[in-house]
Amino acid sequence: MKTAIINGKIITPHRILDQASLVMEDGVIAGIVRGRKPEADCCIDAEGAYVSPGFIDIHTHGGGGHDFMDGTPDAIIKACMAHLAHGTTSICPTTLTCTDEELLTFFDCYREARKQMENGPELLGIHMEGPYFSLEQRGAQDPQYIKVPARDDYKKLLDASDDIIRMSAAPELEGAMELADELKARGILASIGHSDATYDHVIEAWERGYTHVTHLYSGMSTIRRINAYRHLGVIESAYLIDGMTVEIIADGKHLPPELLRFIVKMKPIEDICLVTDSMRGAGMDDGEHVLLGSLAHGQECIIDDGVAVLPDRSAFAGSVCTADRCVRTMYQQAEVRLEDAVRMMTYNPAKILGIQGRKGSLSAGMDADVVIFDDDIRIQSVLVKGKKVVG
Repeated sequence: MKTAIINGKIITPHRILDQASLVMEDGVIAGIVRGRKPEADCCIDAEGAYVSPGFIDIHTHGGGGHDFMDGTPDAIIKACMAHLAHGTTSICPTTLTCTDEELLTFFDCYREARKQMENGPELLGIHMEGPYFSLEQRGAQDPQYIKVPARDDYKKLLDASDDIIRMSAAPELEGAMELADELKARGILASIGHSDATYDHVIEAWERGYTHVTHLYSGMSTIRRINAYRHLGVIESAYLIDGMTVEIIADGKHLPPELLRFIVKMKPIEDICLVTDSMRGAGMDDGEHVLLGSLAHGQECIIDDGVAVLPDRSAFAGSVCTADRCVRTMYQQAEVRLEDAVRMMTYNPAKILGIQGRKGSLSAGMDADVVIFDDDIRIQSVLVKGKKVVG
């Protein structure tokens, strides 16, 4: 069956095509038609709205009141469906530093959720955030489970799941370079996260395969003096190393709008992707009391002014961002072009994961994952593999 989305403004990685139609067939994109109404069995009238590739979130911990570490396939599915309503058609459920038992339970739940998921975002694979982190840059990661990457330990975890596609770790730790070799051999993206590394560490890490930086500015070192000399941290190193990709939490809270503008001025657009790094409060209203982390070991916090904070409001307790909000923030507050904001939530994350051949743009032969939204980036419809699942 051939379906067309007509009367839309189609967003490509480089431009916006007015009054264009997107044609899909058998779950894949057949092409873009301009200047005439395409032949199709079914037409969806975008009524002048934007037609975008489905959003890809490569770093999220949950949403809609559910955390991926809650220990059930149902929690994973419901968190994914909460993000689907905000335009996320592909997702990488993300772990946190925890016991090995909790991690292994999550691996099992992920496999089962992938079997059970219907009409939801595609589960691209698991992002292991931790447990090999710097204690000084741990952020909300539980310090009692943070450790150095010993080969027997990480091999046990990596052997337990074929679904791991990304791991965040601190490269300055003893054993972290050998970990990078293991990840590269398995085709797993190595990312620098929760790290107190200096420039020398980061350069070595880059050369060994750490090509990406987890939530730039959050949980990482910056320039500092050691005795009389200044040393760059992970932040400055990420700017200096051409080709190193970064992700940013674009909620306008973790990074204020002026810092978002600085990032896109100093780093090429093609090397930046947007992530929600959301916890279970994503998509929920201000005033809601939620847990940061799993139901068993989570920390109480409250949603206030679009971000989760500790009850005394002394610190952030996590993002409650959704993908549409990321795009909206970059477009309206960071003042980037809409096609660039969308690219950072679609094509760029696909390229970072190496799946740009089937995800992230509306080119012929790509998966027909599509989002239709208005001028304020409010979601009107979502299609997964050509099937309308929202709107």
